[in-house]
Amino acid sequence: MSVSPIAFGNIMAAIAFALWGIMPLYYQFLPNAAMDELLALRIIASVPVCLLIILCIRRKWPDWQAIWADKASLGYAFVGSCLMSISWYAFTWALTNGRVMEASLGFFIGPLVMIALGVVFMKETLSIGKRIGVALAVVGLSYQVWQYGELPIVALVMATFFALYGLCKKHIKFDSYTSLLMESLLVAPFAIAYIAYKHVTVGSEALSVGTAELLLYLGAAPVTLLPLVFYSYAVRYTSMTMVGLMQYIEPSLQFILAVALFGEIFDEVKAVSFGLIWIGLAVTLAESVLLSRKRRADVTPR
Repeated sequence: MSVSPIAFGNIMAAIAFALWGIMPLYYQFLPNAAMDELLALRIIASVPVCLLIILCIRRKWPDWQAIWADKASLGYAFVGSCLMSISWYAFTWALTNGRVMEASLGFFIGPLVMIALGVVFMKETLSIGKRIGVALAVVGLSYQVWQYGELPIVALVMATFFALYGLCKKHIKFDSYTSLLMESLLVAPFAIAYIAYKHVTVGSEALSVGTAELLLYLGAAPVTLLPLVFYSYAVRYTSMTMVGLMQYIEPSLQFILAVALFGEIFDEVKAVSFGLIWIGLAVTLAESVLLSRKRRADVTPR
């Protein structure tokens, strides 16, 4: 049975966000990591990992001449990489500082930003169900902010910059693997320069640890690149709105890990806030299922 491009994109999004959802399990092995060096080494290690993926799948080197000729895609890849680096820095800081639930909140907020960008920049329209879902999520977040009396800065940084990264991906004409390679390659010189500068001046923490811990630093590259491969396919084949809605898979899994495995506190305020967000998600997903069935019924021969 053939799968439509949109359905394929939705499947890729689901896989990507499921993998991101269980990522806190990996970072529990790096509780005291230097975040700046973790980010830099992840970028550096991503280059050979991306090349290896391309060689294994295509059995040939990238077409460098065609890549360098597409200046617009290179520009978007560079900007996208910078945006993703900021979001990823905030994300890993939360995971390595006992704030998995805050990371979860960040990606619950993310779909709101993703949907907003889709409406503003991609001229996408919102159905009634999606409007209800967005409204309930806004109310849930606002309630938490009102009760705690402070903005969830880390969560907002994660959500905003990740959504902007997704918007940049829409404008990159490279295929998924080449896009990931160039995103890493274009910022790798800056990462190498930073690690070298820090090692010479104050000393690098990552380079002074044992082999096992250093491998965990470097292992952040393949761990984060695998879901990005699926995510790249998702933003190419499905709408920003749908990617935004599918993103709820990730924080839901992180939330479960935070409460069930890491012992983080889930009080009444979070219960109300998350509950409203989950109800909104249920409404949007129910509407999507009904509309999908209706479309299939309309095209089925009678």
